[in-house]
Amino acid sequence: MARTRRADRPAGPPWNLDGRAAVRLCVGFAAGLAFWFAFSAPYERTVAAAAEALLRLFERPAVTALSASGGEIRVERSDFPPASPRPGVSAADLHFNFVMLAALFALSPRPLEPRRFARFWLAAAALWGIHVLALVAEVESLYATSLGPWSEAHYGPFARNFWAAAFHFYLIAGRFAAPFALWWGLGRTEAR
Repeated sequence: MARTRRADRPAGPPWNLDGRAAVRLCVGFAAGLAFWFAFSAPYERTVAAAAEALLRLFERPAVTALSASGGEIRVERSDFPPASPRPGVSAADLHFNFVMLAALFALSPRPLEPRRFARFWLAAAALWGIHVLALVAEVESLYATSLGPWSEAHYGPFARNFWAAAFHFYLIAGRFAAPFALWWGLGRTEAR
């Protein structure tokens, strides 16, 4: 029987779903989880700082301040009454998908090869940008829908629906789809 040439083989993923791939997936998941636990607090501070800068860029006057501590990102506005409660959002819900990204990139043979490892960190940087945008959408959704009469006075029906839909899209589908999309776009390229 004649051997098929590389060009004659069907294009497919650069890995097989076998026992070794399952082990790599589990090890990648465990490594991603350990990294996530170790670095989530400083990561949350960078996401909060970038989201705050983006929010303040479009505010007139710039009143939003975001701070991260204890797994929560606190939302402060300088125009809130001093006695009013300060809302907070769960930081882990925003960025736990880093662990999924690590597990997916670990599927390929030799995931620590420099080129593949660099692609993983490129995808992780893109995921950081997605987390910043997701936090902006969550804060805007909070402003648009959760502050009663103030929300209605400052956000029209279109803006309330837009920000609520943007945040809920990330919450329901985007946070799961983002790691897969990044892996599909950056992690599979060595098969070409």
